[in-house]
Amino acid sequence: MLNVVLYEPEIPQNTGNIMRTCAATNTKLHLIKPLGFSLDEKAIKRSGANYINECDYTVYENWDDFLSKNSGEFYFLTRYGHKTHSAFDYSDKSKNIYLVFGKESTGIPKEILKNHLNTCLRIPMTNKVRALNLSNTVAIMVYEVLRQRDYEGLLFDEPFKGADYLER
Repeated sequence: MLNVVLYEPEIPQNTGNIMRTCAATNTKLHLIKPLGFSLDEKAIKRSGANYINECDYTVYENWDDFLSKNSGEFYFLTRYGHKTHSAFDYSDKSKNIYLVFGKESTGIPKEILKNHLNTCLRIPMTNKVRALNLSNTVAIMVYEVLRQRDYEGLLFDEPFKGADYLER
């Protein structure tokens, strides 16, 4: 199973976009408190485009609460990582993979990262920006894992207008 973990997310629009990505990819979302917003805020609902009800998510009181209820392979997205996001093999579909992302302002605490140096990773970019937008980073990572898993469980044709829409 593929999992996205948001450690203390602060911006409701990012979380709404991530909820939509998770709903679109059958990815479980884990939200670790404190949240910088309420889950019933308009901003979450607007950016989630009414797909929030399709998102499988759980809220945890803190990092320890999350760890006590989940196990698998943990990968930490951080600008301090020395390995690229594509340097890992995520293809084993029997493994629970957790992609952990930090809060928008400060990332994942150093105390957490220090225990996982071998699985701290970074998406390559120029020196012109500090970091990519959180929801963009989540989408890049989710689709890298899914690409390596041959997009298991996802549709290759548009389900609403039909596969032959362009030909009609």
